[in-house]
Amino acid sequence: MKEVRNVIKKLNGHKLGELFIEGAMELSKQAEVVDALNVFPVPDGDTGTNMNLTMTSGVKEVKKGSSEQASAVASTFAKGLLMGARGNSGVILSQLFRGFSKAVEGKKELTTEQFAEALESGVQTAYKAVMKPVEGTILTVAKDAAKHAVKASKKEEDFARFIKTVIKEAEKSLKRTPELLPVLKEVGVVDSGGQGLVYIYDGFLMALTGEKSQRAAQPDMKDLINIEHHHNAQSHTMTSDIEFGYCTEVMVKFDENKLAQKTYDEQAFRAKLSEYGDSLLVVSDEDLVKVHIHAEYPGNVLTEAQTYGNLLQVKIENMREQHSNLLREENGPHQSTAPSQKEKTDFAIVTVSMGEGIEKLFKGLGASVVISGGQTMNPSTEDIVAAIEEAHAENVLVLPNNGNIVLAAEQAASVADNKVSVVPTKTVPQGLAALLAFNPTKNLAENAEHMKEAMGEVRTGEVTYAVRDTQMDGKTIEKGDFMGISEKNIVSTGRERTAVAKELLASMIDEQSEMVTLIAGEDSEEAETKAIIDYVEKTFTDVEIDTVEGGQPLYSYIFSVE
Repeated sequence: MKEVRNVIKKLNGHKLGELFIEGAMELSKQAEVVDALNVFPVPDGDTGTNMNLTMTSGVKEVKKGSSEQASAVASTFAKGLLMGARGNSGVILSQLFRGFSKAVEGKKELTTEQFAEALESGVQTAYKAVMKPVEGTILTVAKDAAKHAVKASKKEEDFARFIKTVIKEAEKSLKRTPELLPVLKEVGVVDSGGQGLVYIYDGFLMALTGEKSQRAAQPDMKDLINIEHHHNAQSHTMTSDIEFGYCTEVMVKFDENKLAQKTYDEQAFRAKLSEYGDSLLVVSDEDLVKVHIHAEYPGNVLTEAQTYGNLLQVKIENMREQHSNLLREENGPHQSTAPSQKEKTDFAIVTVSMGEGIEKLFKGLGASVVISGGQTMNPSTEDIVAAIEEAHAENVLVLPNNGNIVLAAEQAASVADNKVSVVPTKTVPQGLAALLAFNPTKNLAENAEHMKEAMGEVRTGEVTYAVRDTQMDGKTIEKGDFMGISEKNIVSTGRERTAVAKELLASMIDEQSEMVTLIAGEDSEEAETKAIIDYVEKTFTDVEIDTVEGGQPLYSYIFSVE
C-alpha cells in the first residue's frame, strides 16, 4: 500500500525552523566529507567544519524562540549565522540566508514561490558581499538552484516535491563546478562549499518528508577546548576593570503606534545607546531590533528601546559577579582584584595567530590582541568582534593572516561599534610585514593603505604534508609526501622534508631578495632546521636568514622572503 504523505503547501515559522535545524543536522553528519573535498591535499581542509559551526550558531538561536511567523524565524536564523560565521564558506552561507531573511520580511507563512524568491534574494546578497565572486563555487550552486527554484515554484505548490527539484538542480550545478574552476577539475573534486549547501538542502527535504537525522550539530572537542581557553583568558582581567557591569541583551518588536510618534533610525538609536555603555551591537530589520550592550544602568537601555516597540526578550547579567566567581573558581579566593582605570587607546591591532611562538612574535611587535586560530580553527565573526572590543581602542586594525578568515574579519568590522579597518593579510609573513609598517602618527585609512602595501612586498612559502594522493600543478603527489607551497602553488614535493624546503626556497629567492625568515613549526627537527639555514647561507651569500620558533601545527616551516 502506497504511503500517504501530508502535503505541505505553506511553511509557518515552526516548520521553517525545522528545515533550518534538519539542514544543520545533515551538514553536521557530512562535515568530514566536505572537509575532504579541499582542493589542496593539505591537513587543514575546513570548509565542512566552518559551515557546520556557522549553521550550528544559527539553529542555536532558532531553538531559543518559538515564533509561528516565518519572517521572525528567518531573521533569527540569519542573525545567528552572521555572528557565528567562520571562514569564507561560513560568511557566504550567512549572507545567503541574510538575503533570504530580507526577502521574507513581514510574512507569516511562505509559499514555494516566496521561498524561491527568497533563495534568489540570498544569492544576490551573497554575490554583493564577495569582492571578486568566483564561479564554480558555493555561489554558483546557490545561484543555479535559486534560478531553477523560481521556475519550479510557478508549477509546484507541494514543498517536498519542490525541494526535491531544487536539490536535483543543485546536484547538477555541483557536478559542473570542475568545468568552471579548472583547479577542481585538475584535482578531480567538486566544490566543497557547494557540496555543503547540497547537504543543507537534503536536510530541508528530511524535515518535509518526516525523516530525521540521528546526529545533532555540535562543535567538536577542538571547539570546546578553544572556548575553554577563551574562558580562562578572562582571569587576566581585574574585576574592577569592568566599567559597565551589566551585560544587557534586549529584543524589541516594533510597534506602529510608537513609530508614528518617534521614527526609528538605526544610526540615531545606536548613537543614543552608546551613551549608556560599550560593547554595543545593534541589528535591526523591518520588524525587530536586537541590542547587545554592556551598561551600568540597564534600565536606561530598556526605556530607550521601549520607545520604538514592545520588549520580546530581555537578558541582564551581572558581569562583575560572574567575573568574581570565575576568578574564585580558577585562582582561589586570594586572587588580587586591585582597581585600575583603563582609558581607550588611539590605536590597537588585532591579529590571528597559530602557534605560541608566532603569538609571542606578534605581541612583541605591538599587536594588542592575538586571536588563537588560523589553519585548524578559523575564528568566527563573533570571536573577532569580541577581540575588537577587548582591544579597547578608538581605531582598530585587523590582520586575519589567512585567506579563509578575511571575509569573517570584514563582516566583524561591519558590525563592530569601533572604527575598524581590515588589512587583508593572507599569511603570517604578510601579517608580520603589515604590523611592522604600522605608524601611530598616521590615521586609520592611511595606516591601512600603508600596511596593505607592505604586505605585498613579502613572499610566503610553507612546508606541509599531503593527506591524500592527487595530481596537481603537473605533479604526482602521494599521501604522506612533503610539499613546498608558494603563493598557493605547489613548488616541490618529496619524501625528504629538507630537500623539499630547499627546492621551495630556491624558487622564492632571487637577486632582489635580502632577508629570509624561517618560522619553525611544532614538528620541525633541529637538525633539519640547521641544514636549511646552512643551505641558504652557502647558496645565497648576500641573503640574511633569521629563525623563529613558531610552534605552529601542520606546517613544519613557514618562510618569509623579502
